[in-house]
Order: sequence, then structure tokens, then C-alpha cells
Amino acid sequence: MSAMPALKLSRPADDAVAGALAEIRAALGDRLSTVAAVREQHGKDESYHAAAAPDGVAFAQSVEEVQAIVRACAKRDVPIVPYGTGTSLEGHVAALKGGVCIDVSQMNKVLRVGAEDLDVTVQPGVTRKQLNEHLRDKGLFFPIDPGADASLGGMTATRASGTNAVRYGTMRENVLSLQVVLADGRVIRTAKRAKKSAAGYDLTRLFVGSEGTLGVITEVTLRLYGIPEAISAAVCSFPSLAAAVDTVIQTIQAGVPIARIELLDEVQMRAVNSYSKFDYPETPTLFFEFHGTTSGVAEQIEMVEAIAGEKGGANFRWANKPEERSRLWEARHKAYYAALSLRPGCKGWATDVCVPISRLAECILETKKDIQESGLLAPIVGHVGDGNFHLSFLIDPNDPDEMRRAGAVKDKMVMRALSMDGTCTGEHGIGYGKIDLLQAELGDGVSVMRQIKQALDPKGIMNPGKIVRM
Repeated sequence: MSAMPALKLSRPADDAVAGALAEIRAALGDRLSTVAAVREQHGKDESYHAAAAPDGVAFAQSVEEVQAIVRACAKRDVPIVPYGTGTSLEGHVAALKGGVCIDVSQMNKVLRVGAEDLDVTVQPGVTRKQLNEHLRDKGLFFPIDPGADASLGGMTATRASGTNAVRYGTMRENVLSLQVVLADGRVIRTAKRAKKSAAGYDLTRLFVGSEGTLGVITEVTLRLYGIPEAISAAVCSFPSLAAAVDTVIQTIQAGVPIARIELLDEVQMRAVNSYSKFDYPETPTLFFEFHGTTSGVAEQIEMVEAIAGEKGGANFRWANKPEERSRLWEARHKAYYAALSLRPGCKGWATDVCVPISRLAECILETKKDIQESGLLAPIVGHVGDGNFHLSFLIDPNDPDEMRRAGAVKDKMVMRALSMDGTCTGEHGIGYGKIDLLQAELGDGVSVMRQIKQALDPKGIMNPGKIVRM
């Protein structure tokens, strides 16, 4: 179940691909590209996984154009791969069977803001930063923050979460309704805008996290939140990883409504200091953020400082001004690139698991021991408020021994998480990189997914080779 090459899937006939591309070009003109550089860019994401370029890239601007592309491909059994910004981490956008990539980045309009209802409807190419900039003067914001400036369609398709999930949840909790183009070209809406419904199957949740394997998302309706009256961020250093994780567990169990609580181990802190020009102690460190009223935030801070102090937490540094908080969280969001700088020329193999909060310390500490015994360099970071943490192996992909050792540590971490009733991925998704691990996690549940896939995509053209093997 360790590192795996790109799956070898059969490609459609050349004349079928040529026919689909000709029909799409008639509809889109020069917004269909077959230039090698464009195709190669759209066949890879931010992961170490092997890339696979599509035969063409179609830049859609409307749901009608997505329909036309899907129908041109469906009649010839040509694969379709949706594409947002390419920031995924498990090979989600690799065109394993070739075919047509539908790039939705030009579908980037905010269609409606329901300030009174605290919701918004956007096209899938709108990015989270773009949306929050649009909402700024309305006193509202969208909290899901995976780090990268990902598209909201892509975030929906991969069930993204990130640093704010401990308070605001993930995309699963914050998507109210979707418009989706199915594999046969039909357009459906999965729900109305009501905040709750008992009307039939929950189709919205079915497509959230489906990674483009069931349809192409063309519109997303999301929950919004009021910008808090007071926001305060802090960084606190700890004498050990165990002390930092125990602080997290006690904070969550005490019911403190903290917005963000992030863990960086000593290796990652060394990288952050070097890359982002900070001077924090290079020890296990927690990044906090508190949202609420002025008095509520003060109360949260008092409780967390007391919990951290009992565990040896020290050197609290506060960031209250927006520009100070932005610099702090920008450093956290750039942790992956900071880690890469520790070993110039290396590749990053990022992976994650999520466990019940009561098992978090055990899981992280045993994983840390595995890393040390492997002799590899692999910083640990985590959205630990909800039990989710990540490794970034800094490896030479041309060194088989390094790849083997990294794969062994990754598999052991995942199996440990599963034994603790956790999951093989808290937010990276399955793509083609974790197909075997999904099987280990859900067993016959995967066969049910396969049946759903066959029902909605009987020709198997929607992002083939991802999530389940057909």
C-alpha cells in the first residue's frame, strides 16, 4: 500500500478523442487547447504522484458549455477530468486515461450573496480568497481555509477543510446546495437553499468529496458567517510534543470554542523560522486563533493560557492587528514550501490521517518515533483541534530506498489511525494515491461506492481511476 505508480488504464481510441476534440472546438473555439505545455500543467497537482496529461484542455465559461463538453465526450466514451486550481495532493487531476480536462477557472463569478440568510452562490472557479474579498464590505466571511487559494468547486469536490475546521467544520457542513452536470449531460440541483431538509436522499453530501468521479460541479451554494467582533492569535512553545498535544486535547475537552489550533513540530518550526524569517523557539509549537466578542475572546485566552501553562507552555506571542495575524497565518500556510527548503532539490510527499481527539497524542508520538527510526526528514504539522495531522516526507523520488522507507512509515501511520477508529485521510482525499488505503478503511463500503459510481457513470468516463477501481 506504499508509493504506487500511476495506474495503467486503457485509453479511448484515437478517432474517438479526435472526434470529441473537434466537437468541443466547434463550441469553444480557441478556449480548447491541445498545446503540450497546457496539457502537462493540467495533468499534475501539488503532490509527488506521477502526472498524466489529458489530450485536450477545455476552458469552460458556463454550465451550457460544460454540458456540451460532457455530451461530446459521453457519446464517444472519452474520459473527463474536472480541474480547478490544481492544488490537490493525491493525484486527483492526473488524466490516467487521457481524454478532456474541463478547466472551470473562467467560471469565476459570485452569482448571489444572501446577507440576510448568511449564504452565497458562486461558480466553481471562484477561489476562497476571491470570495472573502467580495464579502469584506458586507461584514461576512467564508471560513474554510485549506491553505492554498483553492477554487471552491475543487474544495467541494475534495471535501476540503483546513485550519478553521475545529470551529466552523469542513466543506461537508458548509455546502448547502450544488448544481452538477452528470456523465450523460443532464444538469441537476441537489437541494434548495433551506438550512435543513428531510427531502429524500442527501444528494449534496454525495457529490461533496466525490472528486469529479460522479459529475462536474458548476455551481455551489455555501454557508457564510459574520466577521467576529474580536480576533486574536497567539503562538506558544512547548518543551515536548506530548505537552503540546495534551494542551490541544484538554482545550477541546474543556469546550473552549477556539477557531484554530495548529501544531508544528520542532523540525517544521526550524523550517518556518528560516523560510518566513521568524525567530520562534525551535520546539513543538501551537498556533492559536480566537474568535468572538471582546469579552468572550478574553475568556478563551485566559482558559488556554492556564491549560498551556500547566503543560510547560511558554513564550506566548500575540498578534492582534490584522496585518500581524496575516503574517502569522501566512507562515503556517507556507509550511509545506518551508519544509521543502530544508532539503533543496527534494520532492515533498505529503500525507495525512485523522483520529478521535482522545487518541491524538498516542498517534502522533508513535508516528514521530517511526520517522526517527526511518532516518527520514518528515516535519509534522496538523489541524490538531479536530484530530488531523500531516507528514511531509522530504525525499528523492529517484532513490528507491527512500521511497520504500517513506511508504512504510506512511502505511504504518495509516493503519495505526484505522486501528484507533480514525481515517486514512482527514482532508487530502483519495485520488489515485490512497485507493488501497480506502479499501482497508471501509471494506465492503467501497463496493457500495462502486455501485453508486456505476449507476451515475455507467461508461466510467468521469475522472477514471480515482477513489474506486472499476
